[in-house]
Amino acid sequence: MDIGEINFWEMMFRTTVTFIALLILARIIGKKQLSQLTFFHYTTGITFGSIAGEISSQKETPFWDGMISLIWWSILTILLSAIALKSTKMRVLVDDKPTILIHNGVISEANLKKARLHLDELTMLLREQSIFSVNEVAYAVFETNGELSVMKKPPFAEATKKDTQANLTPPLCMPTEVISNGRIISENLQQLDLTEEWLLKKLRNKKVDDVEQVLFAQVLEDHSLYVSTKTNQSP
Repeated sequence: MDIGEINFWEMMFRTTVTFIALLILARIIGKKQLSQLTFFHYTTGITFGSIAGEISSQKETPFWDGMISLIWWSILTILLSAIALKSTKMRVLVDDKPTILIHNGVISEANLKKARLHLDELTMLLREQSIFSVNEVAYAVFETNGELSVMKKPPFAEATKKDTQANLTPPLCMPTEVISNGRIISENLQQLDLTEEWLLKKLRNKKVDDVEQVLFAQVLEDHSLYVSTKTNQSP
């Protein structure tokens, strides 16, 4: 490539503005789009990224034309998601609906054809769930994101805590990080309705006198504290 053809500052400008726009629009569109829950979200996500890549890397693409396309694509995605949120018919049109492939232990040939799956693909999806025998399955549902949800027959289902009469006390909280690389994460402590004094006391009980010694600390479900020090030892 001829060095003289490279427009350094234009490409820097394009990339920077596109990067910022992509960040803002991705936050506006939301987590559902980014997680690509369905085929619609998957294809929209690919197109979204392709437009951004075209704007930032192709000098031949008019910059503002590309930005308008990116913004309008985002608006269309948001509008369609909002309509689908309120309309069941639109939701089915956009995302389709789950398909029952196995009902009461019987494979539905008609629904397999509807989902465009053959038996080898069905057994592969079951193996991904660590199920090697169709005989173990009571229901199998082909979800709109292409994954298979399975309910096993009672004799093959995993034992629950209730089955084994284990402790059924509800957890006090979700395991939450409170120290990272020697720094207390105050906002997480506040969400747990705990104080730094409580945390420091717990650390002293584990013979840790300085927060900076801690690589990682996490409040567990029962409000006990897991601690990993920077020496890779858990007091």
